[in-house]
Amino acid sequence: MLELRVASLDHPHAVALNDEVQAYYARVYGEVDLTRLETAQFLAPRGTYLIGYDDGVPVVSGAWRSLDPAEAGGDPVRDGDAEIKRMYVVPAARGLGYARALLAGLERTAVEQGRTRMILETGTAQPDAIALYRSSGYEAIAVFGEHRGDERSRCFAKPLVPAPAP
Repeated sequence: MLELRVASLDHPHAVALNDEVQAYYARVYGEVDLTRLETAQFLAPRGTYLIGYDDGVPVVSGAWRSLDPAEAGGDPVRDGDAEIKRMYVVPAARGLGYARALLAGLERTAVEQGRTRMILETGTAQPDAIALYRSSGYEAIAVFGEHRGDERSRCFAKPLVPAPAP
């Protein structure tokens, strides 16, 4: 059973999982993700960093951060957007539904912090990620931010809808 916990970007498990995802990017793209991430970007209400544990072992991580349209270069970024960053599942835990559970957790926490849309960038070398996002209701949008002009980049968005009151 996956247990999602809010953590800090500088938590030792977050650091280790980020190192793994960066090594993965280096293998599939020939370079790491150069996006500068700062701990404060992932603290509520500006963002959230989640680590998923299976029987106490960290197996999945990912985050969202508020994205300002002016800082991101405008269209297609809008006020109220939350950007997903560095979703990752360790190889031994893939195929167990953990990525989908993490994505749902990121969406839920973004709604709780008043975000209205989730956006993300992924790449053509990650067809499983693209399939996950599409099957979760994400639709293609123009490439944004530092990824503009990169033919390998694919960007997606999904409106966030608050959960109905019980």
